[in-house]
Amino acid sequence: MAAPDAATLDRIAARVLALPPAPLRLRIAIAGPPGAGKSTFAAALVDRLGPEAALVPMDGFHLDNAILSARGLLPRKGAPETFDALGFVRMVERLSTDSEVVIPGFDRARDIAIAGAAVVAPSCRIAVVEGNYLLLRTDPWRQLAPLWDLRVLIAPPADILESRLIRRWLDHG
Repeated sequence: MAAPDAATLDRIAARVLALPPAPLRLRIAIAGPPGAGKSTFAAALVDRLGPEAALVPMDGFHLDNAILSARGLLPRKGAPETFDALGFVRMVERLSTDSEVVIPGFDRARDIAIAGAAVVAPSCRIAVVEGNYLLLRTDPWRQLAPLWDLRVLIAPPADILESRLIRRWLDHG
């Protein structure tokens, strides 16, 4: 995937740095559909913001394939109902109340969530959270709305999304 536009990154970084400081840490939402470039953009933003920023991906909250199979949801993996949405909401809440927050990760090659894969350290003053459903207006996702200090929607045209998703799945065999 192409690198994010430097001017856009600079503009968003400046907006983040202009926010009033939070008592513990700011929570920045980077949302968009699959293939939009959220992960790439969020990682580049964290780099721009420096050592006080941390990347917090939503993907670690995928339900396990065994649970999805038992619920008949495995073919829809990645849809809103295939995540531990309430667990994710609680984690985002904790980013503003707990000095250290242990977060899960996701191994795309093995298609599994990994508990305790990373730590948002006490030194982190800006949590850049990325995921598909951060701005979704249905329960339980809507509980996230008041938690964000800044929201960024990445929304490329449908033809770009389609080509990126096809490439992603071809690359995964």
